[in-house]
Amino acid sequence: MTINTARVVRWPYHVGVVPAVVDGFQQRQHFADLERSFTEDGTAARTQVLCGLGGVGKTQLAAAYADQAFSQGRIDLLVWVTAATRHGVVASYAQAANAVLDHADPETRKAAAQFLAWLATSDRRWLIVLDDLQTPADLNGLWPPATRTGRVLVTTRRRDAALADGRRRVLDLGVFTADEAVAYLRHKLPHEPVSQLHQLAAGLGHLPLALAQATAYLTDRGLDCAGYQARLADHRRALAHLLPEPEALPDEHRATVAATWWLSIVAADRLQPRGLARPLLDLAALLDPNGIPVHLFTTPAVTDHLRSLDRGDDAVPVDRDAVADALRNLHRLSLVTHGGGHLRVHALVQRAARDRLTPEQLDTAARIAADALLQIWPVPERESSTSHQILYANTAALYEHRRQALLASHGHAVLRRAGRSLGDTGHPADAMGFFAVLHTDCLRVLGPDHPHTLTTLHDVAQWRGEAGDPAGAMETFRQVLADRSRILGPDHPDTLTTRNNLAYSQGRAGDPAGAVAAFRQVLADRSRILGPDHPDTLMTRNNLAYWRGQAGDPAGAVEALQRVLADRLRVLGPDHRHTLSTSSNLAYWRGRAGDPAGAVEALRQVLADYLRVLGPDHPHTLTTRRNVAYWQAESGDRAGAIAATERVLADQLRVLGPGHPDALTTRKNLARWRDDGAG
Repeated sequence: MTINTARVVRWPYHVGVVPAVVDGFQQRQHFADLERSFTEDGTAARTQVLCGLGGVGKTQLAAAYADQAFSQGRIDLLVWVTAATRHGVVASYAQAANAVLDHADPETRKAAAQFLAWLATSDRRWLIVLDDLQTPADLNGLWPPATRTGRVLVTTRRRDAALADGRRRVLDLGVFTADEAVAYLRHKLPHEPVSQLHQLAAGLGHLPLALAQATAYLTDRGLDCAGYQARLADHRRALAHLLPEPEALPDEHRATVAATWWLSIVAADRLQPRGLARPLLDLAALLDPNGIPVHLFTTPAVTDHLRSLDRGDDAVPVDRDAVADALRNLHRLSLVTHGGGHLRVHALVQRAARDRLTPEQLDTAARIAADALLQIWPVPERESSTSHQILYANTAALYEHRRQALLASHGHAVLRRAGRSLGDTGHPADAMGFFAVLHTDCLRVLGPDHPHTLTTLHDVAQWRGEAGDPAGAMETFRQVLADRSRILGPDHPDTLTTRNNLAYSQGRAGDPAGAVAAFRQVLADRSRILGPDHPDTLMTRNNLAYWRGQAGDPAGAVEALQRVLADRLRVLGPDHRHTLSTSSNLAYWRGRAGDPAGAVEALRQVLADYLRVLGPDHPHTLTTRRNVAYWQAESGDRAGAIAATERVLADQLRVLGPGHPDALTTRKNLARWRDDGAG
């Protein structure tokens, strides 16, 4: 092909309409990254791909860079291409050919080919911006050539591997930083308090397009930041109702965030495996935006739901691989971030997805998500602090969105699991607060006499005692006992459990003799109703033995605990935490009975078992380490006990926090031994 470039062109020249840079544009770090990348040696650095969620400002960043490069004379030719379709790319190339070539072919495709050939040989400095690329395959055969004088900048929501094939560099553009978001808002809303600007920025997840449209909305309606925040917090309002009408927006912001994302959701759902991306996003929209365990989406609860959907006769069967592929499709369209075993979703994307579901669909999705959370929750013996935090955060988010659906009928089991998990991992005060809120909701939804309402009040009492208020726990347990006796009857297992826990709180409140008497009565009834080997019966025997020692009979406690340990080993096995608890109690009372060295030896074995079964940071493991040090001191090794206690206190402060009762007890032991040594 012969290219005649004799035509006179007034350089610099630009083809296509470059979007206006918005008022208040923030000079972000990625701007410097672009400049640095484009000036590096070699041709690979001269093709940059800006990818990210719709609304993060990809087009604005590209427009600002192109405008600056053009106005400063660093490029001779700027071609801005709306790359949403292959036809649009070809048409833009043909337009450029007609602008810079002396004789462009009248046939559009041939003219586009002429332009690409000219780029490959021209010594002019050029920049091609391919804005809003929606299908990477549309650029097959249309990528501008890699040359010494040329630069290519692509903006896209796609994260396909084809865009990062070694010849191009991908920059993943995220939301504003907190400082960038507040700086933008201060420019747009100069009279608002900075504290309100921070809250508004956080409420909108620092998303540039959402910030721009929110400022337009509140300005048009005469609202201040606090007023807009109140509307944003009202989940009854759809996201579309919190944004201005499209015709009231400047061209560069005409597409609302909800409409922008909906196009991406549809595109992801059409990719193979077809029909799975959208229902997976519907579930993710109800969970924690900061991190959803990926394996939640392959639980039976989720896969059974996906199989029940009508996706067409030729749809790919739902299995683990199909779910993984569908999640990757959401990632490819920048609707989620998939990595490190977790899925992250912008909170406004979640809201846009929820807005398109009916209340019935939302309730169904909430119950499926709750079932899935329960299916991946580890058994308490194996629960780590990290897994607890992630699962609790997801349960809390789910409950915030659809609490009525999770409380309906009998209350979903994941709610109690989440609350107990707080206490089991060393946060009894938080567990008490969780169940107090849950009980209030149960009163409203289920009524005061519903079994689940009584169970949540029972949990409030239990964790109140664990948090250091045994007298308050006793008072609440008495209320629960009266209601359970009236509604369920005196011999119901739940009623017996309340009596057992009331007796325990009685001992903790300073009445060990009264606790012994109460436990004996509970033991007689549990043995009669449940049988001698029932785990609840064995628990009462363990508690009776413990408080027998506290009432002044350590030798009797040792004898009784030896029998309980034998039965728990037989019934529950050696690694059950109740078996380990009995072993720990037995070691303690051996020490109290006059054998501190034997207590140290026994507790070291218990500690080895706790480390193996529960891990080093579990509260029971930490308490056992403290108890080993305690009996070490009682055996005469005060210096060794102090060193060991200092180490366990450091770990308790790290894991449990300085206000936890266990940490306070450890600090008290350490202070006493140090004072004794100083004296």
